[in-house]
Amino acid sequence: AARSNNAKKHQPMCMTTSTAAIDTRGGESESGGTATIPNEVFNLVKSIVGGAVLTLPAGIAAFGNAPSAMIPAAALIALMGIISAFTFAWIGRVCAATDSQSYSEAWDKTVGKNSSWVIALSCVADCFIGNLSYSMILSDTFVALLASIGFAVTRTQSLMGVTGLVLLPLCLMKNLSSLAPFSLVGIMGTLYTMVAMAIRYFGKDYAAGGKFVGSIAATPTFGTSGASAVMSAKALILTCMLSNAYIAHFNAPKFYCELKNNTLPRFNQVVGWSFGISIALYSVISAMGFLTFGAVSNGLILNNYSTKDLLMSFSRIAVTISIIFSYPLIFVGTRDSLLDLFKVPNKDRSVSVLNKYTFGILAVVTALASKLTDLGLVASVGGATFGTALVFIYPAIMLRRNLTNQG
Repeated sequence: AARSNNAKKHQPMCMTTSTAAIDTRGGESESGGTATIPNEVFNLVKSIVGGAVLTLPAGIAAFGNAPSAMIPAAALIALMGIISAFTFAWIGRVCAATDSQSYSEAWDKTVGKNSSWVIALSCVADCFIGNLSYSMILSDTFVALLASIGFAVTRTQSLMGVTGLVLLPLCLMKNLSSLAPFSLVGIMGTLYTMVAMAIRYFGKDYAAGGKFVGSIAATPTFGTSGASAVMSAKALILTCMLSNAYIAHFNAPKFYCELKNNTLPRFNQVVGWSFGISIALYSVISAMGFLTFGAVSNGLILNNYSTKDLLMSFSRIAVTISIIFSYPLIFVGTRDSLLDLFKVPNKDRSVSVLNKYTFGILAVVTALASKLTDLGLVASVGGATFGTALVFIYPAIMLRRNLTNQG
C-alpha cells in the first residue's frame, strides 16, 4: 500500500509561479494541484494502511499474553502513528521551503547531492522488503484458500505458482496505469477484514467451545503477562514493526504538490486526519487479532483462522487481490531504485535491461520468500532499519538542514 505509491518515480510538479507562490507561513495561496482535502485523506490512508497491519497482533504477542497487554500496545500504536505524522508533515514543510517535488529532490536541496546514494539505497531496501513480505503473504494465503476448497499444496508450490503465473507477467508490464482502479480494493479489503475479525471475536467463535476451535492448528492461549510486560525488551519487536507500518513518507511531496491551495495548515489537516484514521484501523485490527488468539497470534494473523471459516476466506481473497495488484507498483520502486543506485542512465534502460533486472530481482525475492516463514520477523527487521531511516531520521535531518540554511 504505502510502498506501492513510493514506487511511482515521476512526481507531479508543484504549480508555483511568481504570482502563485507557496506561502510557507501558512497564508492564503493559489498554488498546488486540484485534489481536495477529502480526496487526499482517502488516498493517503490507502497508502499508509497495507499488509503491515496483519503482522501487529504477533508483535503484541511477542511481549504479552494477557488481554491487558493490549493497553500499552494501543498506546504504542498511537504514539508511533503520531510521530510518523509529524515527520510526514516535516517533509511537506521542507518541500514548501525549497520548492521540491520529490523526496530525493528535497534531500538534494537541503543535505546535498553527494549523499543521494543514501536515499537510493534506502528505497531499494524498503521496496525489496515490501515485495518479500507480499510474496510471503501470498504464498501463505493461497495455501489456505486452496485448502478451503479441498486442494492441498505446499507453501513452496503455492509461491512458485503465483509467482510464475501472476506476479512475473504483471512485473514485466511497462505501463501500470491500468492497475490503478484495483488500489481501491486494498482499503475495502482492510475494512472488511476488520469487521470480519470483530464478528469472530465478539461471537467467541475461536474461544473455548467455539465452532472453529477444532479446525485450527494453534488453540488460542492466554497467560499472565499483561500491561507491565511492555517494559520487557521484547516490546521493541512491536515498536520495530510500527516503524514501518505508517510508511508513506517518500510520497509526502506528491501529496503536498497535488493538494489544492496547498498551504501548510491545509496540508497538516490532511496529515492529521489520515494518520488519525490509520491509527484507529491499526488499533482495532490489532486488538481483534490479539484478543482472539493471544500468545499464538501468527506473524500473518489470517493464518490463525480456520480454512473452514467462510467469512475469513473472503477476507483472504480481498487481501490477495489487493496485494497482487499492488505488487508490481512496489516492484517498479525496487527495480528503478536499484538502477538509480547503480547509476544506470535513463537512455540505457532498454526493455531488455529492465526485463533482466525484473527476472533477477523476482528470483531473489521468491527464493527468500520460500525459506522465510516468519512475516513478523521480516516486518520488524525492515522497520528497525530502512523504515526507521525513511520515516524518522531523514525527515529530521532535512528539516534541521533547511532551518540551518535559512539562518
